[in-house]
Amino acid sequence: MIINYIEKANFEDTGFSYTLSLISGKYKMVILYCLMEFKTVRFNELKRYLKKVSDKSLSQNLKELEADGLIARKVYPQIPPKVEYSLTEKGKSLMLVLDQLCVWGEEHRPGRKDRRI
Repeated sequence: MIINYIEKANFEDTGFSYTLSLISGKYKMVILYCLMEFKTVRFNELKRYLKKVSDKSLSQNLKELEADGLIARKVYPQIPPKVEYSLTEKGKSLMLVLDQLCVWGEEHRPGRKDRRI
């Protein structure tokens, strides 16, 4: 009975799969977390926050997050160009999930003294 269910199941059709597709990658969750913490952030500020990210990789991740509707990009018409990133309402709604990841990590990371089991 269970074997038939598993054979017919399609992970790609789940909400979990969709959520993972939005936040998968090396930097996306960190970018979202940064925007959650600091609200509006410029490209170079994100780059400093992420430390070892290349311009190309950061730019690609930002484009994907924007295309998925999780972040907004605001361009100011000035020289030098000024671009700011912030969370959209859809992105803000994902912060509950990321916040719970943070809580879990704080409670279970090695070396924590008052760790709950």
